[in-house]
Amino acid sequence: MNRAASPICIVGGVTSSPTIPQWIDLDGADNVRDVGGLPTDDGGVVRSGRLIRSDSLQQLSPADVRHLVDTVGVRAVVDLRTGVEVESEGPGPMTREPAVTIRHLSLFPEEGHNTDAAVTDADDDAPVVLPWQERDNALTDAERRHGASAVYLRYLNERADSIVAALRTIAYTDGATIVHCAAGKDRTGTVVALALAEVGATRAAIVDDYAASAERVEAIFARMRTTRTYAHDIGDEPVDKHKPRAASMRHLLDTLDELFGGASAWLRDHGWTEADAAALRRALRD
Repeated sequence: MNRAASPICIVGGVTSSPTIPQWIDLDGADNVRDVGGLPTDDGGVVRSGRLIRSDSLQQLSPADVRHLVDTVGVRAVVDLRTGVEVESEGPGPMTREPAVTIRHLSLFPEEGHNTDAAVTDADDDAPVVLPWQERDNALTDAERRHGASAVYLRYLNERADSIVAALRTIAYTDGATIVHCAAGKDRTGTVVALALAEVGATRAAIVDDYAASAERVEAIFARMRTTRTYAHDIGDEPVDKHKPRAASMRHLLDTLDELFGGASAWLRDHGWTEADAAALRRALRD
C-alpha cells in the first residue's frame, strides 16, 4: 500500500511530516501515529515519543511489538475497548510484554444485558453483540443531528472515570503510552483530544489530528472485516460514512466550552487535579 501523504523525514523510525500526521507504519495496525510536533497556543509543540494513538493492536507482528517497545519506548497501553471486544479478540501480543502495563478503560458502561453479551465457545459462528448496536438506536433526535460528536459526549457523560484514568496513565508513565480502541478514531480520538487540549495544543491542531484518521479508514475497515468481532457489525457499509470529519471534533470542543468552560474545566469537574495537569504537561510538553 502506498502511504505517502506529504514530504516526510525519518526520525527515530517514525515517518513524520513537517506538521501532521506522524505515521508509524506497522504490519499489524493501520492507524498508528505519534501526536508529537503538534503546535501549542504558546508557540511550543507537543513532545514526541510520549503519546501514540492507534487502532487495534491485536494483529501486531513480532517485529511491530519490538519496534513499539524497543524503539518507540512504549511502556503503557490504554485499551478503550469494551470487555466484550477484549473477550472476543483474546489477549493481544502487547499483553505478553513485561515492560508494558495494560489498562482496560472502556468508554461504555460495563454492565447490563447488552454490554456484557458475548458469544460462547459453543457458538463460534454467531456475531459478537457489540455494546453500541442497540445504544445507537436509543439516540435522541437532537443527538442524531449532531452525529459523532453526540456519541463522544456520551463517552464523557457515562465514563468520565475512564477518561481521567487514561489521561493519568499518559501523565505518569515513564515512556510512551499507546491509546487505542478498535479503529483508533472515535474513542481514541476523544481521549487524545482531551489530553491535547489540557496541554495547550491549538484547536486547529486537535481537529486536524482527529481528522487525519480519514486517510486510513479504508485500510482500517478492511482489516476489521477479517475479524469475527467486527465483520458483522461493519457489514458492507461504505467506508466513507465512517470517516472522521473535522466538524465533529469542533462541535465536541465547542460544546465543552459552552457547558463547562473548556476541556480543562470538564476534567477538573471530574476529579482531575492540578498535580495531574502538571504531570501531563511534563509528559507531553516539557
